[in-house]
Amino acid sequence: MKTSYQWVIVAAGGLMGCVAAGAMFSLAIFLQPIVTTTGWSHAGVSLAMTLNFIVMGLGGFMWGMASDRFGARIVVLTGSLLLGLALVLGSMATSLPAFQLIYGGILGLATSAFFAPLIALTMAWFDKHRSIAVSLVSAGIGVAPMTISPLARFLVSYYGDWRPAMLAIGIGCWIILPPLALLMRPAPKTASDEQRPAETGSGGQEWSLAKIVSSPKFLVLAFTYFACCAAHSGPIFHMVSYAMACGIAPMAAVSIYSVEGAAGLGGRVLLGLLGDRFGAKPVLICGLLVQALVISAYTQASALPGFYALAIIFGAAYGGVMPLYAVLAHDYFPPQVMGTVLGGITLFSSAGMALGPVAGGWAFDHFAGYEWMFIGSSLIGLAAVAIALAFPKPGNTQPPAVPAAA
Repeated sequence: MKTSYQWVIVAAGGLMGCVAAGAMFSLAIFLQPIVTTTGWSHAGVSLAMTLNFIVMGLGGFMWGMASDRFGARIVVLTGSLLLGLALVLGSMATSLPAFQLIYGGILGLATSAFFAPLIALTMAWFDKHRSIAVSLVSAGIGVAPMTISPLARFLVSYYGDWRPAMLAIGIGCWIILPPLALLMRPAPKTASDEQRPAETGSGGQEWSLAKIVSSPKFLVLAFTYFACCAAHSGPIFHMVSYAMACGIAPMAAVSIYSVEGAAGLGGRVLLGLLGDRFGAKPVLICGLLVQALVISAYTQASALPGFYALAIIFGAAYGGVMPLYAVLAHDYFPPQVMGTVLGGITLFSSAGMALGPVAGGWAFDHFAGYEWMFIGSSLIGLAAVAIALAFPKPGNTQPPAVPAAA
């Protein structure tokens, strides 16, 4: 039985996720002020977030393998230092290419250091209630729009400029994250861990990187995650701008983003509990279907109450499904390669997340609105449901067998 320190891991991991995700997604708050003060295009600034997600995907794979080998603590500590540096440098950027490189490259690499190591470490600490534990750590991401986003909006209003606001958030990351990273201890071994299949399966087979990425379980998991994130990334990133285009006041528009975050927090807890009871697969499929349907409904939103109602459903759906991918990964693969597996599916999810910001910015620049972004995102969400139906039955964590030579 694991010690009570497992809840310290959950609390610290959730707070780190909140700060890291909030710092990254604060670009959604800074988008309009940056465009207004610099003259850069919506698509150009949004491209920085797209690059962020691409680098985050590649970095997540790298950091995941590093955490399997060196442990989560050194990985998240490095990410903490890089995250603050990226925001400080980003606040000083004087050209769009420099801003894209800093925000897309350095900050993307920094943010990718958190998800796979923290989730893999959390699952290693828990024998029971794993779904809810992972959901609570992931809930930090859901809290971010309720904390960092309003803070970013307040700082922009207080300073009258986005640059000192971004600088302040970067310094805050340096103050908060490194001490939390030092709390990340490896999980103690238990009898159940010893009974769990290791990297080496029957006949000396090993879960090599090639066998992981070519496994049907990994491929279905990865492509479902990709389509899910491609569906909701645009609506999330452009929600504040879309609401303002519909005539909603700036702070009220940010409050819609915050409501989504609050609903995402509740959705993570609710779907985590349902996943523990009914299994991750059916709960995930239902969540993906709700997500796809509510995205299309945003094309009919115009007033603040309607935005709030949709934000509650949308936030609960997209927030609730996210931790379930890690739970399914744990059902399919052994803990010794969990960082690599989570890093791998993060690569696919980040590729999906990369599509939304730039596609939404392009849609706005060319059609003077976001309606086509919501329609396309909904169709991609339905594709995620179709792929998720192909999830294999969990239970076998042995690597694929290699046929014996004749």
